[in-house]
Amino acid sequence: MTILRVKSVEQSIRDAEAPEFRLRRVLSAWDLLGIGIGAIIGTGIFVLTGVAAATDAGPAISISFVLSGIACGLAALCYAEFASVVPVAGSAYTFSYASLGEFFAWLIGWDLILEFVIGASTVSVGWSQYLVEALSSAGLALPEELTAAPGAGGVINLPALLIALVLTVVLVVGIKLSSAVTNVIVAIKVAVVLFFIIFGAFFINTANWSPFLPPHQPPEPGTSASPLEDPLINAIFGQTGSYGLSGLVAGAALVFFAYIGFDIVASGAEETRRPQRDMPIGILGSLAVCSVLYVLVSLVMTGIVKYTDLNTAAPMATAFQAIGAPWAVGLVSLGAIAGLTTVILILMLGQARVAFAMSRDGLLPTWFAKVHPKYRTPYRVTLCTGVVVALIASLTPIDVLAEMTNIGTLFAFVLVSAGVLVLRRTRPDLPRAFRVPGVPVVPALAVLACLYLMLNLEGWTWIRFAVWMLFGLVVYFLYSKKNSRLARAESGESTGEQ
Repeated sequence: MTILRVKSVEQSIRDAEAPEFRLRRVLSAWDLLGIGIGAIIGTGIFVLTGVAAATDAGPAISISFVLSGIACGLAALCYAEFASVVPVAGSAYTFSYASLGEFFAWLIGWDLILEFVIGASTVSVGWSQYLVEALSSAGLALPEELTAAPGAGGVINLPALLIALVLTVVLVVGIKLSSAVTNVIVAIKVAVVLFFIIFGAFFINTANWSPFLPPHQPPEPGTSASPLEDPLINAIFGQTGSYGLSGLVAGAALVFFAYIGFDIVASGAEETRRPQRDMPIGILGSLAVCSVLYVLVSLVMTGIVKYTDLNTAAPMATAFQAIGAPWAVGLVSLGAIAGLTTVILILMLGQARVAFAMSRDGLLPTWFAKVHPKYRTPYRVTLCTGVVVALIASLTPIDVLAEMTNIGTLFAFVLVSAGVLVLRRTRPDLPRAFRVPGVPVVPALAVLACLYLMLNLEGWTWIRFAVWMLFGLVVYFLYSKKNSRLARAESGESTGEQ
């Protein structure tokens, strides 16, 4: 079928080496580790840990992190193999194009656009809130009209607008500057997380861990919500309520947001000096470091404060306030601001690289694929990304849309894991610097684990995701299908830049 035409690995690499599309290879394994840790440690650990503990899993949220980490680890192995075989910008989009075909590549590319843009916008709003709180505690209160979106009681969220635009400039100037900025901020926020673990360990009350996994609790009479507000798997099997084993898995689906980021490392493959060697180190290394930190933070947090009191936007600060250490609250806020800064930066980096790869392939207008003559960065798509993120963050109060980031990422993981099986069968001759162990079992387990986590997201998330993907199908069949480089090559048209 035409829509399943595959872009070969060799063609992807040739396109990446074309002078008009070539990016500068400057990243090392340490840079990739910094990018991965910078993207992963952010909203998830600073915000969602407490919410998931209070509403879903109790102190067993640490086990929820382990479950999410296992699912991500299985998918990360598949990403590492693909990144060593196809060291080209685009991450899951490029991998899918080389294995599953153009239609699935478009689906995953369209999905990633939503994931990265909404994710970066959401985190920009969170960054603004932390900054406003930090300034307010220092006696520098900002007018509410300039710190909230129109639908949230303000006129414009100016801090969110400015942080998105400033980071856009950083991305345009160069990936090396971006990684250098990331590495400095990563060092700050990792130090803050380690401080929380070490300092907080002295105040753990083991009684707060009992019960470690609270028994299942059905919803209270008169409080039943719409079935679409429950995890989809609950609606399918008729189970509602919180805690218990179902709450443990629902918590894993929620804190999965805390792991989003390691896949963005793969989007920098084309700008890595030795991608076959450094990509697996960056992907697997960043995931391993963050998994250990997450489990320790969740254990310390639920040990200091009873899990029922952690349903706040700043659970780390709540924990320090509970032990009478207000001076530490400011330190945690600094770490949160640093953490969210790198998450915004790297989500925008991932979005720009995916859209750049899609534009280079003709699935989006090739105008976006122009590389800056001096900085060798995809500046047009980066500027457009920054402006869109800034506008959404400054004018929109974003809440449940953030959950769409989870379902989009899990969908990408499913296709990448399945793609490893397909490429092993269709192209066994390709050199693989890194190979997923235990094929076909490990990729199959990755697919099943990610699908199961997707089923634990609420029904409304599935509906919004379906609407966005249907819109993407319209765009593909009206524009992308006939304008892709492969389509024009089949018809004998030139595939050069228009």
